[in-house]
Amino acid sequence: MTDPKVPRQRRIIDRRKLAAAVEALAEQQGEKARPAVLKVLREALEKGRDELSQRLLDRPSAGHQITAGHAFLVDQLVRVIFDHVTTHLYPVANRSSSERIAVLAVGGYGRAEMAPQSDVDIAFLHPSRRTPWCEQVTEAMLYFLWDLGFKVGQSSRTPEDMVRMAREDLTIRTALLEARFVWGDRELYDEARKRFWSEVVNGTERQFVAEKLAERDARHERMGGTRYVVEPNVKEGKGGLRDLQTLYWIGKYIHRARGAAELVDAGLLTETEYHGFRRAEGFLLAVRCHLHEITGRPEDRLTFDFQKQIAERMRFAERREKSAVERFMQYYFLQVKRVGSLTGVFLAQMDQQFARKRARTGLLAGFNAKSRMLKGYTVFGGKIAAPGDNWFRDDPVRLIEIFQLAEANGLEIDPRSMRQADRDSVLIKDQVRNDPRANAIFLDLLCGRNDPETALRWMNEAGVFGKFVPDFGRVNAQMQFNMYHHYTVDEHTIRAIGFLSKIEKGELAKEHPRSTREIHKVKSRRVAFVAALLHDIAKGRGGDHSILGAEVAEELCPRFGLDEDETDLVAWLVLQHLLMSSTAQKRDLTDPKTIEDFVAEVQSLERLRHLAILTSVDIRAVGPGTWNSWKGQLLGELYDAAHERLRLGHMKHHRSERVAAKKEAVREALGGKAALLEKHGRLLPDSYWIAEPENVISRNIVQYDVAREISEDLSIHCEFDEERGATLVTVIAADHPGLFYRIAGGIHLAGGNIIDARIHTTRNGWAIDNYLVQDPVGQPFAEERQLARIEQAIADAIANRGELVPKLAKRPLKQTRAGAFDVRPRVLFDNDASGRFTVIEVNARDRAALLNRLGRALFENQVIVQSAHITAYGERAADTFYVTDLTGAKITDESRMDTIRQALLDAASDARQAELEPA
Repeated sequence: MTDPKVPRQRRIIDRRKLAAAVEALAEQQGEKARPAVLKVLREALEKGRDELSQRLLDRPSAGHQITAGHAFLVDQLVRVIFDHVTTHLYPVANRSSSERIAVLAVGGYGRAEMAPQSDVDIAFLHPSRRTPWCEQVTEAMLYFLWDLGFKVGQSSRTPEDMVRMAREDLTIRTALLEARFVWGDRELYDEARKRFWSEVVNGTERQFVAEKLAERDARHERMGGTRYVVEPNVKEGKGGLRDLQTLYWIGKYIHRARGAAELVDAGLLTETEYHGFRRAEGFLLAVRCHLHEITGRPEDRLTFDFQKQIAERMRFAERREKSAVERFMQYYFLQVKRVGSLTGVFLAQMDQQFARKRARTGLLAGFNAKSRMLKGYTVFGGKIAAPGDNWFRDDPVRLIEIFQLAEANGLEIDPRSMRQADRDSVLIKDQVRNDPRANAIFLDLLCGRNDPETALRWMNEAGVFGKFVPDFGRVNAQMQFNMYHHYTVDEHTIRAIGFLSKIEKGELAKEHPRSTREIHKVKSRRVAFVAALLHDIAKGRGGDHSILGAEVAEELCPRFGLDEDETDLVAWLVLQHLLMSSTAQKRDLTDPKTIEDFVAEVQSLERLRHLAILTSVDIRAVGPGTWNSWKGQLLGELYDAAHERLRLGHMKHHRSERVAAKKEAVREALGGKAALLEKHGRLLPDSYWIAEPENVISRNIVQYDVAREISEDLSIHCEFDEERGATLVTVIAADHPGLFYRIAGGIHLAGGNIIDARIHTTRNGWAIDNYLVQDPVGQPFAEERQLARIEQAIADAIANRGELVPKLAKRPLKQTRAGAFDVRPRVLFDNDASGRFTVIEVNARDRAALLNRLGRALFENQVIVQSAHITAYGERAADTFYVTDLTGAKITDESRMDTIRQALLDAASDARQAELEPA
């Protein structure tokens, strides 16, 4: 905010030399000089930008210097252009009092904070309206700036206009607040500035602050409501440059501060906090400059595509446990976290200053609201505060206690006490960490009945959380460089604890009915909260975070005060926290072996309850839209089957009993069409009856009957399935090799993503295949035209109308940024996961028509797909196939498996070869 001195200015642009060149051209060529003048101006601009680009590479974190350099470059060009226009194009020998212009820089240009592709926000100030000379000069200058390639935000006003419009419009008022004189009539600028402070600002301080904070809150909401999104907006996101600018605007509006340093003199920041302000600002400005340099446009979104490049440009090196991009992003999040802390402290100090100025009158003139005491703390206005500056120094355990009391009593932490806690968090040493009282207080906070999420977030913002639990400190602000996780590890963890608290209070009963019911049956609720805290605690350590996390749990749980049984259960939950989601999404839940293997690992109902609860909150906390009804149904099916097996010691019904029970349920579902069950039921194998729910079977039987009645060789039906949060696509056709991959290709070509596929063949040779399909953002297709498009695309694919594979290869990914990630394909065979089938799991980078290509590879290797289970984790796809050979047997020959593995790897790896292949 205070303009840093721009070093070696003439290497950026030499205004005197440039002005002399323009002067010479004007004298030599007269009215025809414009192209030549524009050429030397453009050369000067390009030379200056090249110099600043090189400086950014040489000093990649010098954000203040580079942005000030770009503002300096524009200043000099504007001055040369102004002098040229007023001297050579529209000279006036004796100007009247109305023929005066002041050129002002406003916005980011006014702050001297210009990234390489920033707009030039400029204001022309003149004494009265519609002065011909002023209009001519303004227009000529704008044309020069436009021809130089600048995107100009401009206004032309009189001081009277300025005052009137600033009173009415917050955006204009903010822009004028940081208006800076560039060139022209200085007296006119000084006069207008004096009027702005006396007629606009004076008496409107409270209104300005309220409106600015409301504007900030609305912006945060648009940007995702948290500063820890893994693709942040450097300028507009929470904790970004706009938040720092908001503090400066408020400080300047109230205290007439000319720069950030004067916020210290105003008592709003300490010297240490000011240096943190400048460090965060300089880093964020540098990141924005790199973004502009890489993209060649005014880009402020720090997306995955650019994070690696900027990490390299800013010289972040790879370490054994973290990649360069992860280290860069962790530093980024630490800076925006600092911005958040500064914001709280700043606003608290400002609020206190307002309170001192506020004078009571009338009946309340002699009344002062009294604070109350809570365990030695001061409580006033819904906030809890430390009673003195040495409060935490006298007993560092209070650094944990204040957050626990806030949670238990529904209070906020006074920002000045947050400042103290941040300052004194260094007092938390091993003696405090091992103090039984401190750990008991922390456990009470973690398992709080009101809002542990918010209190833990405050504790994290103050730096206390990471000091008290150093393992948590290691994942503080740590991003996960993938498209699946939306938040940093610490934010994901705190959100998981928040969802757990909501489930316990019954606030998410509709989305998580089993977890809501079962959490009140567990023997130790402490286990649930500690497991949520520790499930990702070992991420970023260079190994399997589940195994390493279980080791951390075995050390931390006794320290927190958990007994031996609780410790063992937490450690097991951390070790196996991905087991339930992986089994539900990647395995065939109708296969008895799947349930038997899952139950063999879980072993007890208490473990099952806790694992189901942890799985729900873990998926939910990944990010918006990650939890959906389809995942909920899969997890529910697995839970119910495992619960029955564990409760009874065996599966309640044998295969024949299950088939008979399903047939009775289908008979009831068919109602008046129950006769169809006798007509077609014997054609369907037992595996079909076990795999499909009764509502799907009843639909299939009706569809099959209609198809046979009209001798239809191909029957395709699409229907929105609200219960599963997807579209059910049923294809009935004469079974033949390659049917699966063609259907998959048709669905992909229509814009659908297959999330589950169950493939059946009747005893008379008809395929009845059921697919669950969603759109690219995880929503079902429900509109008639969408369903018709899917049906037509499948019919075309099966009939081989048009070249399917080249079309699929040209279809873009639903998320094109997946190309920013290196996902090495992997193929795993498992002959123990099922009693009847070989299970093949393929992990690869998600891409257009991946499932179609994998299905085709299996077909070409004479492999029969019995069911497919499709899971996507951001940029990574994990597709699981239950298969047999042509005789219906498992694939066990090693050389055969090697051949199939290589074919699948080729299909998963090959980016564009499909375009050259025949359909």
